[in-house]
Amino acid sequence: MVSALKLLIVEDDPASLKLMAEVFSSLKADVVPINDGKYAAELINRQKFDGIFLDLEMPDMNGLDLARRIRNSAWNKSAPLIVVTGCHDRNTMQAAFETGVTFFLRKPVNRQKLTRLFRTVRGTMFENRRRSLRVPLHTEVSCLVGTRTLRGVTWNLSQGGVQIEVSDLAPGTIVRLLFGLPGSSIIIDAFGKAIWAKENRQQGIQFTKMSAICQAEIRAFIAQSESPDWQVN
Repeated sequence: MVSALKLLIVEDDPASLKLMAEVFSSLKADVVPINDGKYAAELINRQKFDGIFLDLEMPDMNGLDLARRIRNSAWNKSAPLIVVTGCHDRNTMQAAFETGVTFFLRKPVNRQKLTRLFRTVRGTMFENRRRSLRVPLHTEVSCLVGTRTLRGVTWNLSQGGVQIEVSDLAPGTIVRLLFGLPGSSIIIDAFGKAIWAKENRQQGIQFTKMSAICQAEIRAFIAQSESPDWQVN
């Protein structure tokens, strides 16, 4: 069974916060309602959310400042960000989009508007979850660096990259990766960049280029992780 979407709602108006929490919970979402922007700024660095709803006009920390912190956070920088606001200023709206806001909903809100909004953004939230989801993958990988071929083993895989164990691969190195996926006859052929390394030879590789076929194979493999009978052989 697919796990419920985890949503953060940041809204200083008690009535709006309660209504949004009730509506999204009734739609089977796991809701964390907060009325304090500063506390939300701390929470986004401790928990990962599938989507974040926030008001622009809040005391202590306004929504634009919070949106910037979200986009710079390690856990939630790619989470869909939905603004629910009574603000109609065009410049403010433009600034919010430039900050990385994904959707807008204007106040006043009601159950029908919130339900339509949730159903509109739900697919985007699930797709974002799949992009960031890392699934175990233990298979041999060939790393081509110039004229050298390094042999290693993969640890986990996401749509954006792969964690591998291999020697002599410094951060910043551009590498071509060749590896297979369980149940697939297609060899994943991708270019990537080493973005971090640990002392135990583990490397984080960010994908930079691959074919549409390889992208589709990775998406299909990761999607299986949300199936109740999913296994990695």
